[in-house]
Amino acid sequence: MLRPQFDRLSPEEKRPIMERLAAQYRLDFVRMEHFGRWGQHCTTGIFKKDGREFVFVPGDTVILGWEQFAAGLNQESREELEYLFREWEMERDPTELIGESMAPVRRAAIGPMLVGRELEEINWEPVKLDDPRLRPEWLEDFRQFALTDRNSLTLVGRARFERDGDSWQASLYHEVDYPDFQNRLQKQGFSLPTADEWAYLCGGGCRTLFPWGDGLDYSMRLHWFEDMDEDENRPYDMEEPNFFGLSIAYDPYMREVVQADRLTTCGGDGGCNICGGLGPFLGFLPCSPHCKPEVQEDNALNGNYDFYRPIVRIPLEKKD
Repeated sequence: MLRPQFDRLSPEEKRPIMERLAAQYRLDFVRMEHFGRWGQHCTTGIFKKDGREFVFVPGDTVILGWEQFAAGLNQESREELEYLFREWEMERDPTELIGESMAPVRRAAIGPMLVGRELEEINWEPVKLDDPRLRPEWLEDFRQFALTDRNSLTLVGRARFERDGDSWQASLYHEVDYPDFQNRLQKQGFSLPTADEWAYLCGGGCRTLFPWGDGLDYSMRLHWFEDMDEDENRPYDMEEPNFFGLSIAYDPYMREVVQADRLTTCGGDGGCNICGGLGPFLGFLPCSPHCKPEVQEDNALNGNYDFYRPIVRIPLEKKD
């Protein structure tokens, strides 16, 4: 169940372990799959339950947090920061500037988990168009909107209508409180990852600023900075599965809710840096696995920015 030992097993040796996990946690075992990205690799099991896909992630003891470059800031990122420093008419050391946003270096023992592969919405409930809770005035707004060629109408804090091929999907918005949401997840048999668990799922214990290196990789198609109209259905590069098979930390606007005493998020800042015109490097810095978790001002979840990833922690068997 721990990565150093798990990685030494063949796929044939791993399969019965995955099948036992499926039976124990009432999941459907789908297949074994190999994931490799940014120099890290894992061959593991894929599961399904209630339409969700889960992946088994082995545990490990890793170093998390950041205090200096492991390989050095790449030239493109350095030039971008130097340009910003000139615009701000200030002199800053990039290490010092980045370090202000990073969590301290620490050693963390991470247990094995079954992890939801995709982020999920919290505040939105899919409903049918004839749901009586959809008010007549909302439906009238929708009917007028449906005559256009646009694909999504959001009535803030109320309802949303999204084009789905030749039909439409309606959703209702609900106010959700963080402690209540945690309790609801627990009753379903799931948890949220802690900030340390999230950092491991995102970076796998990498010592570079991002999983791929110390600077932003400008060859990647980046959300909010790349026009995808020519290939709308292709995921952005950071959205593709990582070395654990997870789609994680790919959009700074999407904050990932983690387990804590107060509402805390990782993996994005709600787009604050991008909206502030700070460019792609600082825009995506909150997606670093080492970025400080952000404790929000209150416990009200925001359906436009807050998302979650269900996990199941797997206790390690105690040896005599």
